[in-house]
Amino acid sequence: MTVEAALALCSLVLVLALAVGAVAAAGAQLRCLDAAREAARLVARGEPDRARQAAAVIAPGSARVDIRVVGDEVTVEVSGRGVGRLPGLTVSGRAVGVLEPGALLGGPSGGEPVGAGPP
Repeated sequence: MTVEAALALCSLVLVLALAVGAVAAAGAQLRCLDAAREAARLVARGEPDRARQAAAVIAPGSARVDIRVVGDEVTVEVSGRGVGRLPGLTVSGRAVGVLEPGALLGGPSGGEPVGAGPP
């Protein structure tokens, strides 16, 4: 095998590894977005505890779930670090919703977090 062929093979393996990492990161970002959307929907219905549980199931393994309620607006952000074999990468998803009429949250409001997941 020549030096050029060895370099080409190494380059091909590197590009393939980066492509697989990019696909894994895109999948994790979509999971964060789905988790945020589902949690915002549940909080808007008045179920913040259930929202946190659902987001934890949908989101990537070590994701953090932040839920904020300001007035009648719900904002949920789900973020995770160390996706797949890319330890320095952080992915996130954010969803916003409006509280349904009559939905009462047992937690704080006015910009205070309803709860935050593990760091």
